[in-house]
Amino acid sequence: MPRWKPDAQQRLVVAALQLFVEQGFDDTTVTQIAERAGLTRSTFHRHFTEKREILTAGQATLSRLMAEGIAAAPAGATPLTAVASGLERASSEMTSFNRELGPLLHAAIEANEELRERNALKSVGMAAAMAGALGERGVAETTARVAAELGVLAFGIGFTRWTDPARDPEPGDLAALARTALDELRTAVSELH
Repeated sequence: MPRWKPDAQQRLVVAALQLFVEQGFDDTTVTQIAERAGLTRSTFHRHFTEKREILTAGQATLSRLMAEGIAAAPAGATPLTAVASGLERASSEMTSFNRELGPLLHAAIEANEELRERNALKSVGMAAAMAGALGERGVAETTARVAAELGVLAFGIGFTRWTDPARDPEPGDLAALARTALDELRTAVSELH
């Protein structure tokens, strides 16, 4: 097997999640992850410093894409319309690999408290990036934070629907599912008065 396969990081993520589901996060070692992926321990450490990082793989990219989409929204866009633009931009980069990984990721996170906490921190990071991008557009801080939190929640709902194996095998476009979730949240907020 060639030492530098271009999909090494993806293989490591899949192997780690499979092992986390099969034997638990705490009982899974970096060596086991590397072996399952058909790679070496040193290759693992080229991509991740520790196994916990598996769950945040791609977080910085996702946050950046959301912020870019918000920045690219039309000048007169409302905060939630700008957030929808961010969801569209981030969703456009998700592939079938991300969709197939969803159920494994969900199972691994649900099985371990530490992973649930780390996943929550991932959401905090995405919300901060979105709120920052909204702030750059001149949106007041409180409004930006609320819009960003709704955006993160909408993305999570859309992603869950997109990756749910019990749903339609062809669930459609992630961006459309995230926009639908954002519209549902917008309606729910209007009913809070």
